[in-house]
Amino acid sequence: QVQLVESGGGSVQAGESLRLSCAASQYTTDNNCMAWFRQVPGSEREVIAITGTDGSTNYAESVRGRFTISQDNSKKTLSLQMNNLKPEDTAMYYCAATFFWGIRRCAVLSASEYKYWGQGTQVTVSS
Repeated sequence: QVQLVESGGGSVQAGESLRLSCAASQYTTDNNCMAWFRQVPGSEREVIAITGTDGSTNYAESVRGRFTISQDNSKKTLSLQMNNLKPEDTAMYYCAATFFWGIRRCAVLSASEYKYWGQGTQVTVSS
């Protein structure tokens, strides 16, 4: 069983930055897709950034140009650098991962296809 543990959330002012990290207890295969989602109460979980061993990175329009997703496979960590934060970025942030053999396009995975999820870390941005 893979465990994902997020860290790095907090409360900041608009325009400031935060860096989220997600540590995986293990990788079960050589290939993976990993992503950051966020959710506010009463809304569906939204994917905001995706990466994987296919070499791709994809971002939601709402964060493109401000957030950067990166993965360090040697350390089994996923990161999300968030710059120029806005109040509308306030949410619970979750990392998610799925591991597989063969080829998959991470950009087209739905939330239900991610097998492992972290417990979430809260990000609050005040104006």
